[in-house]
Amino acid sequence: MESAEFTIKALRELRVRCVERSEEGRYQEQMAQHHYLGALRKIGETVWYVATWRDRWVAQLNISAAALKCGVRDRWIGWDFRSQYGRLNLIANNSRFLILPDWHRPNVGSRVLSLIERRVAADWQTRFGHRLLLLETFVDPRRFHGGVYRAANWIELGLTQGYRRTREGYSADVDAPKRVFVRPLCRDPRARLTHSDRDHLQLTGAPKIMLNAQQMRALPLCFTLIADPRRPQGRLHRLPVVLGIAAGAILCGMHGYKAISDWADSLGQKARERFGCRRKNGHYVVPSEFVIRDCLIRIEPGALDQALNAWNHAWGVKDDALAIDGKTMKNATDEAGHQTHIMSVVGHDSKTCHSQKKSGHCQ
Repeated sequence: MESAEFTIKALRELRVRCVERSEEGRYQEQMAQHHYLGALRKIGETVWYVATWRDRWVAQLNISAAALKCGVRDRWIGWDFRSQYGRLNLIANNSRFLILPDWHRPNVGSRVLSLIERRVAADWQTRFGHRLLLLETFVDPRRFHGGVYRAANWIELGLTQGYRRTREGYSADVDAPKRVFVRPLCRDPRARLTHSDRDHLQLTGAPKIMLNAQQMRALPLCFTLIADPRRPQGRLHRLPVVLGIAAGAILCGMHGYKAISDWADSLGQKARERFGCRRKNGHYVVPSEFVIRDCLIRIEPGALDQALNAWNHAWGVKDDALAIDGKTMKNATDEAGHQTHIMSVVGHDSKTCHSQKKSGHCQ
């Protein structure tokens, strides 16, 4: 279709939908071929979108987790470091936006962005079980001026400091500051993101944490007394390192073996060194999903519980009061025919389970 033929009526025929599993190969191939940053793996909360016109692919978008640190964004919101990390999942990043060749027509980009805004919050709630209040993106001013985002009524906040993520952590020198744009998905997102009551934001569970360097070094030490159930032959990763990385991923909000493995893969070289990962060909390597799963399912639960209690004692929130609760498991009996009972000790302030005991005898 010629540019002149792409009328307002044709713009209205544009549709945006999630990429189906069978289409992911095509999506990644085109992103790698046509986007100057290349393709991006799915890590954590990520949704891939494709914009179509009469079943023809027009544009591709990657919506993923928000940047951990962005000074200009954080100042605009008005939150402090302690509170913002547990609420970062209320923000998503438009980490890739590709208009495919032959589709660089007037108003296509802004139209696609407006269609994304209409559906992304509902998609996030359905897939990940929580709301989304704000979209962000970063534009390299050496290549683009951000006109498509301005046309779609995104708000320009300013420039980043210019440091970028590297294998070793963050670059020591300023590279190229990026323009930061945000798009609210609700009224007054700043007031909501800084609201003092987590329940108001429908955030469930305890606040997630961000591990510092000292905590990364300390986590594997908690598991040094656990016997390794694996044969000595073929062990590529020490058990405390595997368990420390798995515990760190869960503390940062990961759920499931795949998510834990993706979190481990995303660690920079400095973080991998702190966890004690082995070095191969000049780089620190992390255990695979298979190794993580194999270790976790073979560890004796009581020993793992004691190790995690050591972590809680050193780093957890101090509790002024404890709650003791017990449950009797239905239709669960031991070899002697006694019904199984579970007793837990939970902290009032931290909401952490400090200890739990399963027994066939009710004292």
